[in-house]
Amino acid sequence: MDGNERDLEAPAPHPQAQSVLDWQRRLGLTPLRNHGVRRLRLLSRVGDWLGNRNPPAVGSVTDGTVPGPAGGLPVRVYTPDGEGPFPTLAFFHGGAYVIGGLASHDLLCRHLCRASGCAVVAVDYRLAPEHQFPAAVEDAAAATEWIAANTDRLAGDGRLAVVGDSAGGTLAAVTALRAAEQDGPDIDYQVLIYPGHGIAEDQDSMQDHGGKVLAREDFEWIRELYYGSAVHERNPYADPSNACDLSGVAPATVLTAGFDPLRDGGVAYAEKLRDDGVPVTHRNYEDMIHGFVSQLDSIDRAREAVDVIAGDLRDAFGLS
Repeated sequence: MDGNERDLEAPAPHPQAQSVLDWQRRLGLTPLRNHGVRRLRLLSRVGDWLGNRNPPAVGSVTDGTVPGPAGGLPVRVYTPDGEGPFPTLAFFHGGAYVIGGLASHDLLCRHLCRASGCAVVAVDYRLAPEHQFPAAVEDAAAATEWIAANTDRLAGDGRLAVVGDSAGGTLAAVTALRAAEQDGPDIDYQVLIYPGHGIAEDQDSMQDHGGKVLAREDFEWIRELYYGSAVHERNPYADPSNACDLSGVAPATVLTAGFDPLRDGGVAYAEKLRDDGVPVTHRNYEDMIHGFVSQLDSIDRAREAVDVIAGDLRDAFGLS
């Protein structure tokens, strides 16, 4: 759905999305803060194992490290079938800056690599609360700079996009903003999948859908763990919706979900990009929930969304 459509949510979640919500409710997964960081990471690893038992093949998958501000950053490089070179995607995973890693988004990165025909470099940035802001931002920037300078080592052709979901969507947006403000690296496109910035307690999506995947009280907890101090929350490199001018950033796809408490923040950011003259495509999935794009084995529209995102990337790169 194009972003000009004003009907942002369906009468009810899609039955497959509702099944995911029901499953989470039965397991008592929400609110997240009730579990604590250690238990959430354990549950995340169990989910990674369950979700990655039959991954689709790509041309090659290679684990390695790239230089980061505090040492080597683990990365996983997915290369498509066929003869390169290929455009390259720097991918930043979601997980509220607290959980997630290379395993949590392996399935999504594989599907994105296959559908887009791009090499995907997934970045395992440092997590809060052990490493608070700006650690994740610095890691994302360092990894992107290395990728841009070493595309030949990645079967890349020099064209580069940043992609992320949820917290990773914010990191992708911040990386694009930093690149525009600090003279590089050159980023051709950004894909922000239900990004986690521009969130306000009085937004309709927060009022109506807090508790679906993410509870309203979770946002304060995440802010405490990630920012450490309220002083950082106004920093545009923490929340790019605070930037005065976005006019120099890369063209974007912003994807939102109708029953996601983060929806209105994503909508507002797409509008801010458009107001600042940035070409932007807003795609809203009116019957979906937060995190649905990663639910590739249980929600059919996840594969549809990956194909749409891949199409936007292919169009941006001029691929047939």
